[in-house]
Amino acid sequence: MPFQAVVHPEPPDGGWGWMVVLAAFIQSALVFGVIRSFGVFFVEFVEYFDELSRRISWITSIGIAVQQFVSPVSSALSTRYGARPVVMAGGFFSSLGLLLASFATTLTHLYLCIGLLSGFGWALVFTPSMASMARYFKERRTLATGLALTGVGLSSFAFSPLFQLLVDTYSWRGALMIVAGMSFNLVACGALIRPLTLKEDLAGPTRGDSAGMSLKKLSSLFGLHLLSHWPFMRFVLAITLVNTGYFIPYVHLVARARELGFDEYKAAFLMSVAAVADLCGRLFSGWLGNCRAFRLIHILVTWTSLTGVSLVLIPFGHSYSLLVAISLCYGFFSGALTPVVFSIIPEIVGIKNIFSSMGLLQMIESIGGLLGAPLSGFLRDVTGDYMASFLTAGAFILAGSLVLTTLPNFSTCTAWPAPQEPDTVMEAGERAPLGSGPVRVGGPSPHDSPPYEAVPKAEKMLPDT
Repeated sequence: MPFQAVVHPEPPDGGWGWMVVLAAFIQSALVFGVIRSFGVFFVEFVEYFDELSRRISWITSIGIAVQQFVSPVSSALSTRYGARPVVMAGGFFSSLGLLLASFATTLTHLYLCIGLLSGFGWALVFTPSMASMARYFKERRTLATGLALTGVGLSSFAFSPLFQLLVDTYSWRGALMIVAGMSFNLVACGALIRPLTLKEDLAGPTRGDSAGMSLKKLSSLFGLHLLSHWPFMRFVLAITLVNTGYFIPYVHLVARARELGFDEYKAAFLMSVAAVADLCGRLFSGWLGNCRAFRLIHILVTWTSLTGVSLVLIPFGHSYSLLVAISLCYGFFSGALTPVVFSIIPEIVGIKNIFSSMGLLQMIESIGGLLGAPLSGFLRDVTGDYMASFLTAGAFILAGSLVLTTLPNFSTCTAWPAPQEPDTVMEAGERAPLGSGPVRVGGPSPHDSPPYEAVPKAEKMLPDT
């Protein structure tokens, strides 16, 4: 008996989608929570391998870079084979890398195991899970994204003391083995990502010669066709600018507080304050987006602008109470903008391109993340203080806000217009509504089936051939 696939005319906005949100919550905790808390192992590695701090720092730097640069590959694999097997494979690779790292005898071993292997696994986990969650929601997409990303904040609080306890009890090798075992839960989370077939996925076969078909399929898998989608590329440019200044407080806020004469505990408390505010900001932003009282693009510009202003104010916070207040503002605003960034992508490129667009965005925005901290450190060395560093970081984020205002129909208060195919000359918002018929962009997705025929009914049982 052939397998029967249910075709949904639009995202169900709930149902099994909440299980996908739970999976994404755990995945964000076991990916970015582990990365943020890896500083516990940093001290152990410096002492054991007797290496300079900057060489040890490359372990997590390589892992983060691989996670972002390989995102288009994870998107292509998800488009071709579906997100479930890709995420499960990513959970296996990330866990295997941590497990093998526990037997490391040289620093190169750690570069290969944690930096490359675990980084590759993290890339296969994060982007497909976030894209799959976006496919399940429409009206509640921002709320779902905000809930999923709170896993980062909660795990950052829990994992640091937990990892320290594990290191004190079992040494860094035993602690890495236990963290690897925890990361194997990513495989179970990947199994929760149930495939979803939307009406927009169903399109007739594209005619043409085999060479042209192959090129178009390759373009669709890696999202290359989106490079000519100017509204999306302006959005990517804006997020890259924001990403350049976004992480500067995580690197230099504590150093700025120490520069002003505050002790290490008071300086470290500023990051704890920012982390609590970050968690609250994500939840509030998800709720606000779910209310649909404002357009997501307007919410995003508001959060990015306020984040930029809070960074500009940091150099002027000379008292500890003022620094705490600024840290609260930065944490709240920077946390609030994150769910909106992921939620607004389907409104720009369409839900059909969600995998390739997220992968492309992650890869390009990583340029800003990699350049931001070194540029900030260079300005500190040249000027002798952190004033220029934070002013420049805030300027990058405010510049990103300005670029966001150039997106089509930004000045209107109506809902975002239907996304358009990037291989045409029109911009998003200049075509007919999505409901007028399915739109095909690039090659087939894993949910596509040539015999499918879009029908006006709400659901229809169709054979998966």
